[in-house]
Amino acid sequence: MPIKTQTLIQIDRTDRRILDQIQKDASLTNQQLAEKVGLSPSPCLRRVRALEDAGIIVRTVTILDHKKLGLSLTAIILIGMDRHTPERFAAFEEKVGEYPEVLECYLVTGHDADYMLKVVVPDMDHYHQFLLNRITRIQGVSGVHSSFVLRRVIDSTALPLGYLS
Repeated sequence: MPIKTQTLIQIDRTDRRILDQIQKDASLTNQQLAEKVGLSPSPCLRRVRALEDAGIIVRTVTILDHKKLGLSLTAIILIGMDRHTPERFAAFEEKVGEYPEVLECYLVTGHDADYMLKVVVPDMDHYHQFLLNRITRIQGVSGVHSSFVLRRVIDSTALPLGYLS
């Protein structure tokens, strides 16, 4: 059942097809994209620009193979903070934003944790150094619980577009 969403522009079926295609392969040329969604190139480009201007398309990225680059260890870290103040949270978020090993950082509830990080490093030795020399040295960190990814079962960046009406 479609759920009404608040967006800056009306998303129609063609826009959804455009978004679906560029989520799968952002390297498509405008000509290729237009052919896949059944438009001529000019209207297709206008729609893509409108989606960008509306902030729906935030950025275009290239996804790299982490293992081929020697980044074999992915850790999920749950972090507890000693105080729940805006200043403490802002300082933590600023600091972890400086670490390229941190791919994702979420403020969360549950699990006796305040933050959940997704971290990628070459191996356990690098993780150990990262944990001891960076994460645990951030002021306010009171607890750290690590889990390690054994296998990526689903690894997607595509959003589910079926909810758009």
